[in-house]
Amino acid sequence: MVTDTPSDTPSVSVSPGSSPSSSPSSPAGGVLVLAGTPIGDVADAPPRLAQELATADVVAAEDTRRLRRLTQALGVRTEGRVVSYFEGNETARTPELVEALRGGARVLLVTDAGMPSVSDPGYRLVAAAVEHDIKVTAVPGPSAVLTALALSGLPVDRFCFEGFLPRKAGERLGRLREVAGERRTLVYFEAPHRLDDTLDAMAEVFGGDRRAAVCRELTKTYEEVRRGPLAELAAWAKEGVRGEITVVVEGAPEPAPGDVDADELVRRVRVREEAGERRKEAIAAVAAEAGLPKRDVFDAVVAAKHAPR
Repeated sequence: MVTDTPSDTPSVSVSPGSSPSSSPSSPAGGVLVLAGTPIGDVADAPPRLAQELATADVVAAEDTRRLRRLTQALGVRTEGRVVSYFEGNETARTPELVEALRGGARVLLVTDAGMPSVSDPGYRLVAAAVEHDIKVTAVPGPSAVLTALALSGLPVDRFCFEGFLPRKAGERLGRLREVAGERRTLVYFEAPHRLDDTLDAMAEVFGGDRRAAVCRELTKTYEEVRRGPLAELAAWAKEGVRGEITVVVEGAPEPAPGDVDADELVRRVRVREEAGERRKEAIAAVAAEAGLPKRDVFDAVVAAKHAPR
């Protein structure tokens, strides 16, 4: 249970189990609340977060020590039971939390930063709650995905969130090849010690001149947004980068019909085949991307197969 409230910040005093929003109970009785937490500056915490922390019957936290620091900063005392809920115990703890929900409890789920379930614990519990017809609601909060996207200077009308790439180099390249032709803006999370390898791989697969932005320490004291071509960013990252990292990459350009040469058509087909697509499907997809008849792509693949080496 969280203790001492800072004297310079008023504490929130609400009876446990009562909801500040007076949300109706679900058919199963309880309510699961997913709460966004600050990604850096604690002043960004949504006002409802303090109320939910004070009134929840159970607070499931990715890191209980970080939760303690957050509640102290917000000047709130949690009266409900506090339990850990992180990647290592998600599977085991989910049934316990579902039972509490079925018994009528208001369960608040918070992760270290941002929204639960977005590259953080939460999906399993939400899926289980939905399966048991338990009400699920949210306290919207800061998101590194949307913040980085907005600051990147890249198109924001359509985008894909790809989360973290695999740690192993071969798997990382394979995942990138799957989206090599994706025209929507791409958003990734990455660890600082892997950033240079990831940017190198992106430059290899997407092309070194593809525009991107590396956003680090968003909303914190040393916030930085570095924009430029992937090759340039990869060279910069080799000097060492610290902090929480979000990478935003421009989508693939939409070529004009006939703009793509035969070698590039063959390369795109091979990328898709390496990602697991059948050749026929890969040829059809590449033809659609390039605005060409499927026969033209097929002929280019056949010609490359029989070309002298």
